[in-house]
Amino acid sequence: MSIRSDYYEKLAETVMKNLEKRQIKACYCPTAAEAKEKALSYLKKDCLVSFGGSMTLEETGILQALREREDIFLIDRAAASSPAEVKKMYHDALSCDYYFMSTNALTQDGELVNIDGNGNRLAALVYGPEHVIIVAGMNKVAANLTEALSRVHNTATPLNCIRLSRKTPCAATGTCADCLSPDCICNQVVITRRSGDPDRIRVILVGEDVGY
Repeated sequence: MSIRSDYYEKLAETVMKNLEKRQIKACYCPTAAEAKEKALSYLKKDCLVSFGGSMTLEETGILQALREREDIFLIDRAAASSPAEVKKMYHDALSCDYYFMSTNALTQDGELVNIDGNGNRLAALVYGPEHVIIVAGMNKVAANLTEALSRVHNTATPLNCIRLSRKTPCAATGTCADCLSPDCICNQVVITRRSGDPDRIRVILVGEDVGY
């Protein structure tokens, strides 16, 4: 075990204890491959599944695995043929059995911090799907809310704006300008400090740097 792996494992123990006290179930997987296996193990035959945009789900192979499953019903906006169909899928996803996503950041004290453009991902996190499965690399753990928000604005958002070809100041400079530009994706900010339902949100911490 490397020093980084050992550190991630010890830090994960702290984060998981703090997530649990907030009624958010948590587990730790040392590798992305193990996280993928764990995430898929929650699914039941014929369940309805959807997901929010996430590089973590792509990099861990979870997204591809969901698309290859033949025993579930997947709401996948990549299969939509029009903006109207995408919008309908956003709404339908709120009634699914399992919703997969990552989190933009999480604090050592167990708070989830997310910023979104359309708001569909955050809507699903807050209310709707029966179960929410969050997969997050340990690189997303921040010391506190201030650092978590800074991470989202100055790391995750610029990277996502570049990926999505958004014409924002952060895509051009790499740093947040607190903009209100037409292409801004920082439209909603949600801090999840506790889950009202102790069986709804599950967090899988990954002992690797995955996602933005």
